[in-house]
Amino acid sequence: MSDSQNDILIDVQDVWKSFEDLEVLKGVSLKVHTGSSDVILGRSGIGKSVLLKSIVGLLRPEQGSIKVMGQQVIGLKTRDLNEMRKSIGYVFQYAALYDSLTVRENLEFPLRKHSDAGEEEITERVFEQLRLVGLESAVDKMPSELSGGMKKRIGLARAIIKRPRIVLYDEPTAGLDPITAREISELILSLEEQFGITSITVTHDLECARIVANQIYILDDGVFQHSGTFDELKRSTDPYTRAFFQVVV
Repeated sequence: MSDSQNDILIDVQDVWKSFEDLEVLKGVSLKVHTGSSDVILGRSGIGKSVLLKSIVGLLRPEQGSIKVMGQQVIGLKTRDLNEMRKSIGYVFQYAALYDSLTVRENLEFPLRKHSDAGEEEITERVFEQLRLVGLESAVDKMPSELSGGMKKRIGLARAIIKRPRIVLYDEPTAGLDPITAREISELILSLEEQFGITSITVTHDLECARIVANQIYILDDGVFQHSGTFDELKRSTDPYTRAFFQVVV
Protein backbone atom coordinates (compact mmCIF):
# COMPACT_ATOMS: atom_id res chain seq x y z
CA MET A 1 0.00 0.00 0.00
CA SER A 2 1.11 3.53 -0.78
CA ASP A 3 1.59 5.89 2.13
CA SER A 4 0.43 8.81 0.01
CA GLN A 5 -2.06 11.03 1.84
CA ASN A 6 -4.25 10.90 -1.27
CA ASP A 7 -4.47 7.12 -0.84
CA ILE A 8 -5.99 7.33 2.65
CA LEU A 9 -9.77 7.06 2.49
CA ILE A 10 -10.45 6.87 6.25
CA ASP A 11 -8.15 8.70 8.67
CA VAL A 12 -8.86 8.35 12.41
CA GLN A 13 -6.53 10.27 14.73
CA ASP A 14 -6.48 10.15 18.55
CA VAL A 15 -10.21 9.52 18.98
CA TRP A 16 -11.67 9.37 22.49
CA LYS A 17 -15.24 8.35 23.28
CA SER A 18 -16.90 7.88 26.67
CA PHE A 19 -20.36 6.94 27.89
CA GLU A 20 -20.84 8.70 31.22
CA ASP A 21 -17.91 7.44 33.34
CA LEU A 22 -16.94 4.61 31.00
CA GLU A 23 -14.07 5.40 28.64
CA VAL A 24 -14.45 3.15 25.59
CA LEU A 25 -12.04 4.63 23.04
CA LYS A 26 -8.85 6.09 24.50
CA GLY A 27 -6.92 7.66 21.66
CA VAL A 28 -7.59 5.30 18.74
CA SER A 29 -5.81 6.03 15.45
CA LEU A 30 -6.33 4.24 12.14
CA LYS A 31 -5.54 4.87 8.48
CA VAL A 32 -7.47 2.87 5.87
CA HIS A 33 -6.06 3.01 2.34
CA THR A 34 -8.13 2.99 -0.82
CA GLY A 35 -9.03 -0.56 -1.82
CA SER A 36 -7.98 -2.10 1.49
CA SER A 37 -10.11 -4.51 3.54
CA ASP A 38 -9.20 -3.88 7.17
CA VAL A 39 -10.47 -5.84 10.16
CA ILE A 40 -10.82 -4.71 13.76
CA LEU A 41 -10.59 -7.73 16.02
CA GLY A 42 -11.45 -7.82 19.67
CA ARG A 43 -13.67 -9.16 22.40
CA SER A 44 -17.35 -8.23 22.59
CA GLY A 45 -18.17 -4.92 24.23
CA ILE A 46 -14.80 -3.18 23.95
CA GLY A 47 -15.68 -0.44 21.46
CA LYS A 48 -15.35 -1.95 17.98
CA SER A 49 -18.87 -0.93 16.95
CA VAL A 50 -18.48 2.42 18.70
CA LEU A 51 -15.57 3.21 16.39
CA LEU A 52 -17.58 2.25 13.29
CA LYS A 53 -20.51 4.41 14.36
CA SER A 54 -18.14 7.31 15.03
CA ILE A 55 -16.65 6.99 11.55
CA VAL A 56 -20.07 7.28 9.92
CA GLY A 57 -21.20 10.05 12.28
CA LEU A 58 -23.78 8.11 14.28
CA LEU A 59 -21.78 8.83 17.44
CA ARG A 60 -19.71 11.93 18.21
CA PRO A 61 -16.37 11.46 20.00
CA GLU A 62 -15.30 13.96 22.65
CA GLN A 63 -11.84 14.34 21.16
CA GLY A 64 -9.85 13.57 18.04
CA SER A 65 -10.22 13.73 14.28
CA ILE A 66 -12.07 11.49 11.81
CA LYS A 67 -11.67 12.23 8.12
CA VAL A 68 -13.58 10.22 5.52
CA MET A 69 -12.74 10.87 1.87
CA GLY A 70 -10.87 13.96 3.08
CA GLN A 71 -13.86 15.40 4.95
CA GLN A 72 -13.85 15.98 8.71
CA VAL A 73 -16.79 13.98 10.12
CA ILE A 74 -16.83 15.31 13.69
CA GLY A 75 -18.98 18.42 13.78
CA LEU A 76 -20.22 18.00 10.21
CA LYS A 77 -23.66 19.50 9.55
CA THR A 78 -26.48 16.98 9.16
CA ARG A 79 -27.01 17.84 5.47
CA ASP A 80 -23.32 17.33 4.68
CA LEU A 81 -23.19 14.18 6.81
CA ASN A 82 -26.10 12.69 4.87
CA GLU A 83 -24.37 13.57 1.60
CA MET A 84 -21.18 11.84 2.73
CA ARG A 85 -23.13 8.74 3.81
CA LYS A 86 -24.31 8.23 0.23
CA SER A 87 -20.81 6.91 -0.46
CA ILE A 88 -20.84 4.57 2.55
CA GLY A 89 -22.62 1.26 2.99
CA TYR A 90 -23.24 -0.02 6.51
CA VAL A 91 -23.97 -3.67 7.31
CA PHE A 92 -25.50 -3.91 10.77
CA GLN A 93 -24.88 -6.85 13.08
CA TYR A 94 -28.33 -8.42 12.61
CA ALA A 95 -28.95 -7.17 9.05
CA ALA A 96 -31.44 -4.53 10.35
CA LEU A 97 -33.98 -5.17 7.60
CA TYR A 98 -37.31 -3.38 7.84
CA ASP A 99 -39.67 -6.10 9.11
CA SER A 100 -42.76 -4.57 7.50
CA LEU A 101 -41.18 -4.38 4.03
CA THR A 102 -40.52 -7.16 1.53
CA VAL A 103 -36.99 -7.93 0.37
CA ARG A 104 -37.73 -5.93 -2.79
CA GLU A 105 -38.90 -2.93 -0.76
CA ASN A 106 -35.89 -3.16 1.59
CA LEU A 107 -33.54 -2.93 -1.39
CA GLU A 108 -35.56 -0.20 -3.09
CA PHE A 109 -35.52 1.98 0.03
CA PRO A 110 -31.97 3.43 -0.22
CA LEU A 111 -32.38 4.07 -3.95
CA ARG A 112 -35.65 5.92 -3.47
CA LYS A 113 -34.22 7.94 -0.58
CA HIS A 114 -30.74 8.73 -1.94
CA SER A 115 -30.95 8.66 -5.74
CA ASP A 116 -32.94 9.98 -8.68
CA ALA A 117 -33.30 6.52 -10.23
CA GLY A 118 -36.54 5.82 -12.10
CA GLU A 119 -38.77 2.80 -11.53
CA GLU A 120 -37.23 0.71 -14.29
CA GLU A 121 -33.68 1.36 -13.07
CA ILE A 122 -34.67 0.62 -9.47
CA THR A 123 -36.15 -2.73 -10.48
CA GLU A 124 -33.05 -3.60 -12.51
CA ARG A 125 -30.74 -2.69 -9.63
CA VAL A 126 -32.77 -4.72 -7.13
CA PHE A 127 -32.59 -7.87 -9.24
CA GLU A 128 -28.92 -7.26 -10.04
CA GLN A 129 -28.14 -7.13 -6.31
CA LEU A 130 -30.17 -10.25 -5.61
CA ARG A 131 -28.33 -12.12 -8.37
CA LEU A 132 -25.02 -11.10 -6.80
CA VAL A 133 -26.01 -12.63 -3.46
CA GLY A 134 -27.86 -15.60 -5.00
CA LEU A 135 -31.33 -14.73 -3.73
CA GLU A 136 -33.45 -13.66 -6.71
CA SER A 137 -36.19 -16.05 -5.61
CA ALA A 138 -36.56 -14.20 -2.29
CA VAL A 139 -37.52 -10.87 -3.86
CA ASP A 140 -41.11 -10.86 -2.54
CA LYS A 141 -40.49 -12.59 0.78
CA MET A 142 -40.79 -10.87 4.13
CA PRO A 143 -37.76 -10.79 6.46
CA SER A 144 -39.60 -13.15 8.83
CA GLU A 145 -39.52 -15.79 6.09
CA LEU A 146 -35.72 -15.65 5.73
CA SER A 147 -33.03 -17.65 7.52
CA GLY A 148 -30.24 -15.85 9.35
CA GLY A 149 -27.84 -16.38 6.47
CA MET A 150 -30.39 -15.10 3.94
CA LYS A 151 -30.94 -11.96 6.01
CA LYS A 152 -27.18 -11.34 6.05
CA ARG A 153 -27.05 -11.69 2.26
CA ILE A 154 -29.93 -9.24 1.82
CA GLY A 155 -28.19 -6.86 4.23
CA LEU A 156 -25.06 -7.04 2.07
CA ALA A 157 -27.10 -6.47 -1.09
CA ARG A 158 -28.75 -3.39 0.43
CA ALA A 159 -25.42 -2.00 1.63
CA ILE A 160 -23.84 -2.04 -1.84
CA ILE A 161 -26.88 -1.19 -3.98
CA LYS A 162 -25.76 2.46 -4.16
CA ARG A 163 -22.26 1.37 -5.25
CA PRO A 164 -20.54 2.92 -2.22
CA ARG A 165 -16.80 3.57 -2.10
CA ILE A 166 -16.71 2.37 1.52
CA VAL A 167 -18.57 -0.39 3.37
CA LEU A 168 -18.52 -0.80 7.15
CA TYR A 169 -19.41 -4.26 8.46
CA ASP A 170 -20.51 -4.70 12.07
CA GLU A 171 -20.09 -8.37 13.06
CA PRO A 172 -21.28 -9.66 9.66
CA THR A 173 -21.12 -13.33 10.70
CA ALA A 174 -22.61 -13.00 14.20
CA GLY A 175 -25.16 -15.67 15.04
CA LEU A 176 -24.37 -17.87 12.04
CA ASP A 177 -23.19 -21.47 11.93
CA PRO A 178 -19.57 -21.91 10.76
CA ILE A 179 -20.45 -22.99 7.21
CA THR A 180 -22.83 -20.07 6.61
CA ALA A 181 -20.38 -17.68 8.29
CA ARG A 182 -17.67 -18.76 5.85
CA GLU A 183 -20.06 -18.32 2.90
CA ILE A 184 -20.87 -14.77 4.03
CA SER A 185 -17.17 -13.94 4.51
CA GLU A 186 -16.33 -15.24 1.03
CA LEU A 187 -19.26 -13.27 -0.42
CA ILE A 188 -17.97 -10.09 1.24
CA LEU A 189 -14.54 -10.66 -0.29
CA SER A 190 -16.02 -11.37 -3.74
CA LEU A 191 -18.23 -8.25 -3.76
CA GLU A 192 -15.37 -6.02 -2.56
CA GLU A 193 -13.08 -7.28 -5.31
CA GLN A 194 -15.81 -6.92 -7.94
CA PHE A 195 -16.70 -3.33 -7.05
CA GLY A 196 -13.39 -2.01 -5.68
CA ILE A 197 -14.85 -1.40 -2.24
CA THR A 198 -12.74 -0.15 0.68
CA SER A 199 -13.94 -1.62 3.97
CA ILE A 200 -13.65 -1.98 7.70
CA THR A 201 -15.03 -5.12 9.33
CA VAL A 202 -15.41 -5.43 13.08
CA THR A 203 -15.59 -8.99 14.32
CA HIS A 204 -14.39 -11.56 16.82
CA ASP A 205 -14.73 -14.30 14.17
CA LEU A 206 -11.17 -15.36 13.31
CA GLU A 207 -12.21 -17.25 10.20
CA CYS A 208 -13.97 -14.15 8.86
CA ALA A 209 -10.84 -12.11 9.60
CA ARG A 210 -8.64 -14.67 7.84
CA ILE A 211 -10.78 -14.58 4.70
CA VAL A 212 -11.44 -10.85 4.27
CA ALA A 213 -8.54 -8.97 5.91
CA ASN A 214 -5.60 -7.27 4.27
CA GLN A 215 -4.69 -5.79 7.65
CA ILE A 216 -5.95 -6.65 11.15
CA TYR A 217 -6.00 -4.33 14.18
CA ILE A 218 -6.48 -5.77 17.67
CA LEU A 219 -8.47 -3.48 19.94
CA ASP A 220 -8.18 -3.71 23.71
CA ASP A 221 -8.43 -1.21 26.56
CA GLY A 222 -9.49 1.56 24.19
CA VAL A 223 -6.57 1.45 21.76
CA PHE A 224 -5.12 -0.76 19.05
CA GLN A 225 -2.58 -2.98 20.78
CA HIS A 226 -1.20 -4.72 17.70
CA SER A 227 -1.67 -4.80 13.93
CA GLY A 228 -0.51 -6.87 11.00
CA THR A 229 -1.62 -9.45 8.50
CA PHE A 230 -3.40 -12.58 9.70
CA ASP A 231 -0.24 -14.66 9.36
CA GLU A 232 1.90 -12.04 11.12
CA LEU A 233 -0.44 -11.87 14.10
CA LYS A 234 -0.82 -15.64 14.19
CA ARG A 235 2.97 -15.89 14.71
CA SER A 236 3.02 -13.14 17.37
CA THR A 237 4.60 -13.88 20.74
CA ASP A 238 2.49 -11.22 22.48
CA PRO A 239 0.31 -12.96 25.12
CA TYR A 240 -2.87 -11.00 24.32
CA THR A 241 -2.54 -11.59 20.59
CA ARG A 242 -1.73 -15.26 21.13
CA ALA A 243 -4.88 -15.60 23.21
CA PHE A 244 -6.91 -14.68 20.13
CA PHE A 245 -5.04 -16.86 17.72
CA GLN A 246 -4.44 -19.98 19.84
CA VAL A 247 -7.68 -21.53 18.53
CA VAL A 248 -6.52 -21.17 14.94
CA VAL A 249 -4.92 -24.26 13.46
